[in-house]
Amino acid sequence: MGFIYYALPGAEELAENLARRADAKVGRLEVRHFPDGEIYVRAHTLCAGHRAVLVADLARPDHTVLALIFAADLLHDLGAEDIGLVAPYLAYMRQDKRFREGEAVTSASFAKLVSTALDWMVTVDPHLHRRKSLSEIYSIPASALHAAPVIGEWMAHNVPDALLVGPDGESEQWVKAVAEVADMPFIVLRKVRHGDRDVEVSVPQADQWHDRTPVLVDDIISTARTMIETVFHLKNAGMKPPICIGVHAIFAGDGYEALKNRGVRIVTCNAVPHPTNAIDLTGLIASGIQTLLSTKQGVL
Repeated sequence: MGFIYYALPGAEELAENLARRADAKVGRLEVRHFPDGEIYVRAHTLCAGHRAVLVADLARPDHTVLALIFAADLLHDLGAEDIGLVAPYLAYMRQDKRFREGEAVTSASFAKLVSTALDWMVTVDPHLHRRKSLSEIYSIPASALHAAPVIGEWMAHNVPDALLVGPDGESEQWVKAVAEVADMPFIVLRKVRHGDRDVEVSVPQADQWHDRTPVLVDDIISTARTMIETVFHLKNAGMKPPICIGVHAIFAGDGYEALKNRGVRIVTCNAVPHPTNAIDLTGLIASGIQTLLSTKQGVL
């Protein structure tokens, strides 16, 4: 019983790289639209008696999720032993509670949908803001991998004079994890609120770090406004031009151009396909798949 990796549109390169590492077959999955806009899905590579892996880029989920669900149902119908999902960016994790009466908790709704269609899942640094683990909403084995070690290794080889910078207190745990792997110092910007609209931001011991290259690290670069604000404060403190690193290159709206126009270098992981991808997570994901399937125990 071997593996067959199928890519949803946009995830072809990652699927091929993962299959190569696992010495597995790459299946051809055709996804297109009928003239009326409905989705057509066909597996040109049959999967009876094999374990199927669907690799998906869910950064724009409303364009991908129906195709994913249809493909999973198709592969089950064609006789796959089980079907896993590799989605380095896990969509619909933001709305994790009912903030106002009548709101849908879409993270839980999406988890039910995926748990019904798939047998297991591997993702990278999901937005677990108010939840301790994916097991709180996903009923299938689901592994949440962490990109910090891979980012730390990349920095150690490419930015040896780095100073990691967290934009606020919430980022400290994340930045510290990367700094420990890279064996580099880190700081967290201090915010002092004097009023609703009066917030003072300072760079701790700025004079001590002028010979180092500031590196901003975050899990998701969405609108990029947090990074843009942080870049502004670093420049005002007389620091070197910073490097901005993100795991998930969402770049909603004009986020990418707005950050790029600040004269910074932008580096992202290939969790979401983007021209800034320079940090490869293929090895991390391949190892995560192997670990999850070898344990066969609950949700990690």
